[in-house]
Amino acid sequence: MLNIEKNTLFVKEQAKAFGFDHCGIAQAAELTGDAFRLENWLHKGMHGGMKYMENYFDKRIDPRKLVDGAKSVITLLLNYYPSQFQQPGAPKVAKYAYGNDYHEIIKERLNSFLQVLRSKLGDIQGRGFVDSAPVLERSWAQRSGLGWIGKNGNLLHKQAGSFFFIATLIVDVPFLYDAPTGDYCGSCTRCLEACPTGALVSPSVVDGSKCISYFTIELKEQLIPGSMQGKFEDWFFGCDICQDVCPWNRFAKAHRDEAFRPIPEILNFSTSDWEALTEEEFKNIFKKSPLKRSKYAGIRRNLKFIETKNSGKG
Repeated sequence: MLNIEKNTLFVKEQAKAFGFDHCGIAQAAELTGDAFRLENWLHKGMHGGMKYMENYFDKRIDPRKLVDGAKSVITLLLNYYPSQFQQPGAPKVAKYAYGNDYHEIIKERLNSFLQVLRSKLGDIQGRGFVDSAPVLERSWAQRSGLGWIGKNGNLLHKQAGSFFFIATLIVDVPFLYDAPTGDYCGSCTRCLEACPTGALVSPSVVDGSKCISYFTIELKEQLIPGSMQGKFEDWFFGCDICQDVCPWNRFAKAHRDEAFRPIPEILNFSTSDWEALTEEEFKNIFKKSPLKRSKYAGIRRNLKFIETKNSGKG
Protein backbone atom coordinates (compact mmCIF):
# COMPACT_ATOMS: atom_id res chain seq x y z
CA MET A 1 0.00 0.00 0.00
CA LEU A 2 2.85 2.35 0.80
CA ASN A 3 4.25 2.00 -2.72
CA ILE A 4 0.83 2.64 -4.24
CA GLU A 5 0.50 5.79 -2.16
CA LYS A 6 3.95 7.01 -3.22
CA ASN A 7 3.29 6.15 -6.86
CA THR A 8 -0.03 7.95 -6.82
CA LEU A 9 1.59 11.05 -5.37
CA PHE A 10 4.34 10.84 -7.98
CA VAL A 11 1.78 10.71 -10.82
CA LYS A 12 0.02 13.82 -9.55
CA GLU A 13 3.25 15.70 -8.97
CA GLN A 14 4.44 14.91 -12.48
CA ALA A 15 1.09 15.92 -13.96
CA LYS A 16 1.60 19.35 -12.44
CA ALA A 17 5.21 19.44 -13.63
CA PHE A 18 4.06 18.84 -17.20
CA GLY A 19 1.69 21.79 -16.99
CA PHE A 20 -1.60 20.01 -16.44
CA ASP A 21 -3.97 21.86 -14.13
CA HIS A 22 -5.81 18.90 -12.60
CA CYS A 23 -5.25 15.15 -12.37
CA GLY A 24 -7.59 12.37 -11.28
CA ILE A 25 -7.27 8.59 -11.36
CA ALA A 26 -9.98 5.94 -11.72
CA GLN A 27 -9.91 2.17 -11.84
CA ALA A 28 -10.10 0.74 -15.35
CA ALA A 29 -13.40 -1.04 -15.87
CA GLU A 30 -16.23 -1.36 -18.36
CA LEU A 31 -18.48 1.68 -18.50
CA THR A 32 -21.78 -0.17 -18.56
CA GLY A 33 -24.02 2.85 -17.96
CA ASP A 34 -22.22 4.86 -20.61
CA ALA A 35 -22.52 1.94 -23.03
CA PHE A 36 -26.31 2.11 -22.82
CA ARG A 37 -26.36 5.90 -23.24
CA LEU A 38 -23.93 5.84 -26.16
CA GLU A 39 -25.88 3.10 -27.94
CA ASN A 40 -29.12 5.05 -27.51
CA TRP A 41 -27.46 8.28 -28.71
CA LEU A 42 -26.14 6.56 -31.83
CA HIS A 43 -29.47 4.82 -32.49
CA LYS A 44 -31.19 8.23 -32.53
CA GLY A 45 -28.68 9.52 -35.08
CA MET A 46 -27.42 12.32 -32.84
CA HIS A 47 -23.91 11.87 -34.23
CA GLY A 48 -25.08 13.13 -37.63
CA GLY A 49 -22.40 12.54 -40.25
CA MET A 50 -19.76 11.64 -37.65
CA LYS A 51 -19.85 7.97 -38.65
CA TYR A 52 -16.57 7.32 -36.85
CA MET A 53 -18.54 7.47 -33.60
CA GLU A 54 -20.06 4.11 -34.55
CA ASN A 55 -16.63 2.46 -34.73
CA TYR A 56 -14.82 0.60 -31.94
CA PHE A 57 -17.85 0.60 -29.64
CA ASP A 58 -16.35 -2.10 -27.41
CA LYS A 59 -13.13 -0.10 -26.99
CA ARG A 60 -14.99 3.11 -26.19
CA ILE A 61 -16.66 1.53 -23.20
CA ASP A 62 -13.76 -0.59 -21.89
CA PRO A 63 -10.19 0.79 -21.65
CA ARG A 64 -8.87 -2.72 -21.04
CA LYS A 65 -9.45 -3.33 -24.74
CA LEU A 66 -7.17 -0.43 -25.59
CA VAL A 67 -4.33 -1.42 -23.24
CA ASP A 68 -3.81 -5.06 -22.30
CA GLY A 69 -4.07 -5.55 -18.56
CA ALA A 70 -5.14 -1.94 -17.97
CA LYS A 71 -5.73 -1.18 -14.30
CA SER A 72 -5.91 2.61 -14.14
CA VAL A 73 -7.20 5.53 -16.17
CA ILE A 74 -5.39 8.80 -15.46
CA THR A 75 -7.32 11.89 -16.55
CA LEU A 76 -5.60 15.24 -17.02
CA LEU A 77 -7.17 18.66 -17.53
CA LEU A 78 -5.38 21.51 -19.28
CA ASN A 79 -6.86 25.00 -19.10
CA TYR A 80 -7.26 26.88 -22.38
CA TYR A 81 -9.26 29.92 -21.24
CA PRO A 82 -7.62 32.94 -22.91
CA SER A 83 -6.59 36.28 -21.45
CA GLN A 84 -7.44 38.09 -24.70
CA PHE A 85 -10.47 37.80 -26.95
CA GLN A 86 -11.48 38.55 -30.51
CA GLN A 87 -12.45 42.05 -31.48
CA PRO A 88 -16.20 42.79 -31.24
CA GLY A 89 -18.24 42.16 -34.37
CA ALA A 90 -15.77 39.75 -35.98
CA PRO A 91 -16.76 36.22 -37.01
CA LYS A 92 -16.35 34.10 -33.88
CA VAL A 93 -13.88 31.28 -33.29
CA ALA A 94 -14.25 28.90 -30.33
CA LYS A 95 -11.71 29.72 -27.63
CA TYR A 96 -10.05 26.30 -27.76
CA ALA A 97 -8.95 27.14 -31.31
CA TYR A 98 -7.29 30.49 -30.56
CA GLY A 99 -3.83 28.93 -30.50
CA ASN A 100 -2.04 25.95 -32.03
CA ASP A 101 -3.66 22.54 -32.41
CA TYR A 102 -3.95 20.97 -28.97
CA HIS A 103 -3.85 17.39 -30.29
CA GLU A 104 -0.19 17.52 -31.21
CA ILE A 105 0.90 19.53 -28.18
CA ILE A 106 -0.86 17.39 -25.60
CA LYS A 107 0.00 14.07 -27.26
CA GLU A 108 3.69 14.98 -27.04
CA ARG A 109 3.30 15.84 -23.35
CA LEU A 110 1.47 12.57 -22.68
CA ASN A 111 4.24 10.57 -24.32
CA SER A 112 6.86 12.38 -22.22
CA PHE A 113 4.74 11.92 -19.11
CA LEU A 114 4.53 8.17 -19.75
CA GLN A 115 8.31 7.97 -20.17
CA VAL A 116 8.83 9.68 -16.82
CA LEU A 117 6.40 7.25 -15.17
CA ARG A 118 8.34 4.34 -16.67
CA SER A 119 11.58 5.72 -15.29
CA LYS A 120 10.05 5.66 -11.80
CA LEU A 121 7.62 2.74 -11.88
CA GLY A 122 9.35 0.36 -14.24
CA ASP A 123 8.35 -1.08 -17.61
CA ILE A 124 4.67 -0.21 -17.46
CA GLN A 125 2.44 -0.47 -20.50
CA GLY A 126 0.25 2.46 -21.39
CA ARG A 127 -1.22 4.69 -24.07
CA GLY A 128 -2.11 8.36 -24.12
CA PHE A 129 -5.19 9.75 -25.83
CA VAL A 130 -6.52 13.21 -26.50
CA ASP A 131 -9.88 13.57 -28.23
CA SER A 132 -9.02 11.59 -31.36
CA ALA A 133 -9.43 8.00 -30.14
CA PRO A 134 -12.30 5.80 -28.89
CA VAL A 135 -12.15 7.00 -25.28
CA LEU A 136 -15.03 8.50 -23.29
CA GLU A 137 -12.88 11.22 -21.73
CA ARG A 138 -15.60 13.07 -19.87
CA SER A 139 -16.88 9.87 -18.26
CA TRP A 140 -13.41 9.04 -16.98
CA ALA A 141 -12.90 12.59 -15.76
CA GLN A 142 -16.14 12.32 -13.82
CA ARG A 143 -15.19 8.94 -12.37
CA SER A 144 -11.83 10.30 -11.25
CA GLY A 145 -13.36 13.16 -9.27
CA LEU A 146 -12.52 16.02 -11.65
CA GLY A 147 -16.08 17.22 -12.02
CA TRP A 148 -19.50 16.29 -13.32
CA ILE A 149 -21.18 16.25 -16.72
CA GLY A 150 -23.15 19.48 -16.93
CA LYS A 151 -26.47 19.99 -18.67
CA ASN A 152 -24.52 21.28 -21.67
CA GLY A 153 -22.66 17.97 -21.94
CA ASN A 154 -19.34 19.47 -20.85
CA LEU A 155 -17.26 18.44 -17.86
CA LEU A 156 -17.67 21.05 -15.12
CA HIS A 157 -15.03 21.56 -12.45
CA LYS A 158 -16.34 23.22 -9.30
CA GLN A 159 -13.36 25.56 -8.93
CA ALA A 160 -12.55 26.19 -12.56
CA GLY A 161 -15.50 25.72 -14.93
CA SER A 162 -15.27 23.91 -18.25
CA PHE A 163 -12.67 25.53 -20.49
CA PHE A 164 -10.29 22.56 -20.39
CA PHE A 165 -8.75 20.09 -22.78
CA ILE A 166 -9.18 16.54 -21.45
CA ALA A 167 -6.35 14.04 -21.89
CA THR A 168 -6.35 10.37 -20.89
CA LEU A 169 -3.53 8.01 -20.00
CA ILE A 170 -4.42 4.32 -19.65
CA VAL A 171 -1.81 2.21 -17.82
CA ASP A 172 -1.46 -1.33 -16.48
CA VAL A 173 -0.50 -0.42 -12.89
CA PRO A 174 -2.79 0.26 -9.90
CA PHE A 175 -2.98 3.50 -7.93
CA LEU A 176 -5.12 4.99 -5.23
CA TYR A 177 -8.35 5.99 -6.92
CA ASP A 178 -10.23 9.27 -6.59
CA ALA A 179 -13.91 9.38 -5.71
CA PRO A 180 -16.47 10.96 -8.07
CA THR A 181 -17.94 14.33 -7.10
CA GLY A 182 -21.60 15.31 -7.03
CA ASP A 183 -23.62 17.15 -9.67
CA TYR A 184 -23.87 20.87 -8.93
CA CYS A 185 -25.94 22.16 -11.84
CA GLY A 186 -29.02 22.23 -9.64
CA SER A 187 -32.07 23.79 -11.25
CA CYS A 188 -30.03 26.02 -13.60
CA THR A 189 -31.04 25.74 -17.27
CA ARG A 190 -29.11 28.67 -18.77
CA CYS A 191 -27.25 26.52 -21.30
CA LEU A 192 -30.41 24.72 -22.43
CA GLU A 193 -32.15 28.02 -22.98
CA ALA A 194 -29.19 29.71 -24.70
CA CYS A 195 -28.46 27.14 -27.42
CA PRO A 196 -29.78 28.78 -30.61
CA THR A 197 -30.05 25.56 -32.64
CA GLY A 198 -31.73 23.38 -30.01
CA ALA A 199 -28.77 21.02 -29.83
CA LEU A 200 -29.18 20.58 -26.07
CA VAL A 201 -32.24 18.37 -26.28
CA SER A 202 -32.31 17.52 -22.56
CA PRO A 203 -29.96 17.82 -19.58
CA SER A 204 -26.53 16.39 -20.53
CA VAL A 205 -27.78 15.14 -23.91
CA VAL A 206 -26.34 16.92 -26.94
CA ASP A 207 -27.76 16.26 -30.39
CA GLY A 208 -24.48 16.60 -32.23
CA SER A 209 -26.25 16.83 -35.57
CA LYS A 210 -27.74 20.20 -34.49
CA CYS A 211 -24.64 21.72 -32.88
CA ILE A 212 -22.97 24.79 -34.39
CA SER A 213 -19.58 23.13 -33.85
CA TYR A 214 -20.78 20.16 -35.90
CA PHE A 215 -21.96 22.32 -38.78
CA THR A 216 -18.84 24.51 -38.87
CA ILE A 217 -16.20 21.81 -38.31
CA GLU A 218 -17.45 18.24 -38.76
CA LEU A 219 -19.92 18.71 -41.62
CA LYS A 220 -18.01 18.11 -44.82
CA GLU A 221 -20.80 18.75 -47.35
CA GLN A 222 -20.71 22.04 -49.20
CA LEU A 223 -23.96 23.43 -47.85
CA ILE A 224 -25.13 24.01 -44.28
CA PRO A 225 -28.88 23.26 -44.04
CA GLY A 226 -31.04 26.29 -44.69
CA SER A 227 -33.05 25.50 -41.56
CA MET A 228 -30.05 26.73 -39.56
CA GLN A 229 -30.01 30.10 -41.28
CA GLY A 230 -29.81 32.98 -38.81
CA LYS A 231 -29.06 30.76 -35.80
CA PHE A 232 -25.25 30.79 -35.63
CA GLU A 233 -24.87 34.16 -33.88
CA ASP A 234 -21.68 34.85 -35.90
CA TRP A 235 -19.91 31.64 -34.85
CA PHE A 236 -18.05 30.34 -37.89
CA PHE A 237 -15.63 27.87 -36.29
CA GLY A 238 -16.97 26.03 -33.27
CA CYS A 239 -19.17 27.59 -30.60
CA ASP A 240 -18.86 28.55 -26.92
CA ILE A 241 -22.41 29.72 -26.18
CA CYS A 242 -23.31 26.95 -23.73
CA GLN A 243 -20.02 27.48 -21.89
CA ASP A 244 -20.12 31.26 -21.90
CA VAL A 245 -23.52 31.33 -20.17
CA CYS A 246 -22.60 28.68 -17.58
CA PRO A 247 -22.34 30.22 -14.08
CA TRP A 248 -19.50 27.87 -13.14
CA ASN A 249 -17.29 29.54 -15.74
CA ARG A 250 -17.18 32.68 -13.65
CA PHE A 251 -14.32 30.83 -11.96
CA ALA A 252 -12.38 30.38 -15.22
CA LYS A 253 -8.91 31.90 -15.10
CA ALA A 254 -6.67 32.73 -18.02
CA HIS A 255 -4.05 30.11 -18.85
CA ARG A 256 -0.34 30.93 -18.97
CA ASP A 257 0.70 28.19 -21.37
CA GLU A 258 2.87 29.60 -24.17
CA ALA A 259 2.01 26.63 -26.36
CA PHE A 260 -1.56 27.92 -26.61
CA ARG A 261 -0.80 31.60 -27.09
CA PRO A 262 -3.46 33.00 -29.45
CA ILE A 263 -2.62 33.41 -33.10
CA PRO A 264 -2.62 37.22 -33.59
CA GLU A 265 -4.84 37.10 -36.67
CA ILE A 266 -7.61 35.30 -34.76
CA LEU A 267 -7.67 38.10 -32.21
CA ASN A 268 -7.29 40.94 -34.68
CA PHE A 269 -9.02 39.97 -37.92
CA SER A 270 -12.17 41.89 -38.78
CA THR A 271 -14.92 40.53 -41.02
CA SER A 272 -13.30 42.18 -44.03
CA ASP A 273 -9.93 40.60 -43.15
CA TRP A 274 -11.49 37.14 -43.13
CA GLU A 275 -13.25 37.89 -46.42
CA ALA A 276 -10.01 39.00 -48.07
CA LEU A 277 -8.00 35.99 -46.85
CA THR A 278 -6.53 33.95 -49.72
CA GLU A 279 -6.03 30.20 -49.62
CA GLU A 280 -2.25 30.61 -49.58
CA GLU A 281 -2.47 33.04 -46.65
CA PHE A 282 -4.84 30.68 -44.83
CA LYS A 283 -2.44 27.75 -45.19
CA ASN A 284 0.47 29.86 -43.98
CA ILE A 285 -1.19 31.60 -41.02
CA PHE A 286 -3.20 28.62 -39.77
CA LYS A 287 -0.84 25.75 -40.60
CA LYS A 288 -0.67 24.77 -36.90
CA SER A 289 -4.20 25.85 -36.01
CA PRO A 290 -7.32 23.73 -35.45
CA LEU A 291 -8.91 25.84 -38.19
CA LYS A 292 -7.09 23.71 -40.73
CA ARG A 293 -9.61 20.93 -39.98
CA SER A 294 -12.27 22.89 -41.86
CA LYS A 295 -9.82 23.72 -44.65
CA TYR A 296 -10.01 26.92 -46.61
CA ALA A 297 -13.17 25.86 -48.45
CA GLY A 298 -14.95 25.12 -45.19
CA ILE A 299 -13.95 28.45 -43.69
CA ARG A 300 -15.24 30.27 -46.78
CA ARG A 301 -18.51 28.31 -46.63
CA ASN A 302 -19.01 29.11 -42.94
CA LEU A 303 -18.17 32.78 -43.44
CA LYS A 304 -20.63 33.05 -46.32
CA PHE A 305 -23.33 31.35 -44.23
CA ILE A 306 -23.14 33.82 -41.36
CA GLU A 307 -22.78 36.75 -43.79
CA THR A 308 -26.03 35.72 -45.46
CA LYS A 309 -27.73 35.92 -42.09
CA ASN A 310 -26.26 39.37 -41.44
CA SER A 311 -27.25 40.68 -44.85
CA GLY A 312 -30.86 39.86 -44.06
CA LYS A 313 -31.00 42.03 -40.97
CA GLY A 314 -31.71 45.23 -42.73
